[in-house]
Amino acid sequence: MGSFRLKLKLWPVVLFFSGAAMAQAPAAIHQFSVQQAVEYAMKNSVQVKNALLEVQIQDQTNRDVTAAAYPQIAGSFNMVYTAKVPVTLVPSEFFGGTPGTFEKFPFGIRWNATGGITLNQLLFDGQVFVGLQARKTVLDFSKKNVEVTEELIKANVHKIYFQLLASKTQIELLNANIDRLEKLLRDTREIYKNGFAEKLDIDKVSVQLTNLQTEKEKANNQISNGYLGLKLLMGMPVKDSLQLTDTITYEKVRESLPPVSDFKYSDRKEYQYSELGIQLGQYNIRRYKLSRYPQLSLNAYYNENAQRNKFNFFSNSDWFPVSAISLHINVPIFNGFSTRAKIQKATLELQQSINQQEALKISIDNDVEVAKNNFTSAVATLDYQKKNMDLAEQVYDQTRKKYDAGVGSNTEITAAQTDLKTAQSNYTGALYDAIIAKVDYLKALGKL
Repeated sequence: MGSFRLKLKLWPVVLFFSGAAMAQAPAAIHQFSVQQAVEYAMKNSVQVKNALLEVQIQDQTNRDVTAAAYPQIAGSFNMVYTAKVPVTLVPSEFFGGTPGTFEKFPFGIRWNATGGITLNQLLFDGQVFVGLQARKTVLDFSKKNVEVTEELIKANVHKIYFQLLASKTQIELLNANIDRLEKLLRDTREIYKNGFAEKLDIDKVSVQLTNLQTEKEKANNQISNGYLGLKLLMGMPVKDSLQLTDTITYEKVRESLPPVSDFKYSDRKEYQYSELGIQLGQYNIRRYKLSRYPQLSLNAYYNENAQRNKFNFFSNSDWFPVSAISLHINVPIFNGFSTRAKIQKATLELQQSINQQEALKISIDNDVEVAKNNFTSAVATLDYQKKNMDLAEQVYDQTRKKYDAGVGSNTEITAAQTDLKTAQSNYTGALYDAIIAKVDYLKALGKL
């Protein structure tokens, strides 16, 4: 007897999120459509939160780059106490003394203090200039990474959400089959009591019923684990209750989708991300090229100093000012070909980014074609399995009528039940495959 398939798989990406720690909070009840589930994930997924923090980090990095273009102002105060003042020897004859002898004079002041303010203004630096130009692109690059992360989570929330909806259909079919077998078992026992059936007929139906009940138990366990996986992906506390409010039907799965002709590479977040990466590579080359230009800066300072033999700097004694303004030009002449090597390296890295974008185009084209083929095939298979399940139900109903009328055998009804269960299982599997193919197709087109 064929087994009743429960195609409930936690997608590998869920394992990527398994390290996320869930905050302890009171249990809540959530009734979510798939769109609400996605919105919840966008707010609570650790991966999205960290990607958003990267944007804030980059914003602060941009502020740091901008700071280099602003005036740099600093104040200082310096005080020196000379414990032993230097002594110098002066010939005594300068003061009318004996030639060949010397007089000792202190050379210096015991207390010295200097206070002032300095200003440095960068007027031109090629690397800082390019850094200022690239700020928006770098920030957009971080923001686009958030969108790529969100799209990955969105796609997998859709898949697991609809996977669980398809599993509900499987449980409903299992329950319907169990109800049929329970009725058949009751009827067979009555027929056996009247001497028109064998004990073996009862045992066969009992075995079928037990197998279905066992499969239902396993299916419910897998569905419970599926809900846990969805919560984990969304960043929802495990103890919270999650109820899915959307429904999935044969007609809904077969709804028309955007044609491939509407597709543009720029619809894909990954392509937008690569475009920004190429722009950053171009900025990098320009940065190194401009580093060959002279650097120009303006410097100024204003200080006041005082000298005392006693610590009385804050009295009315004089402080002597000193100030200056200077223009500083630093002209690069030769640095051992370091700049040339950096430009060549940045050029090669840019070519790598361009090559990767070309490879991405091919990959996207492949994604679109494969997704289109898979969806077309999945819908065709779903149509076949729907017709096959309807036919199997008709066969079972007719066989059951013959059995109830006493002109059919237990073997026939058992075979019809088995065929029906197999057809239902194949239909549910086809329904699930069509759902996933639809999500993959929309994602490939950048329309999810």
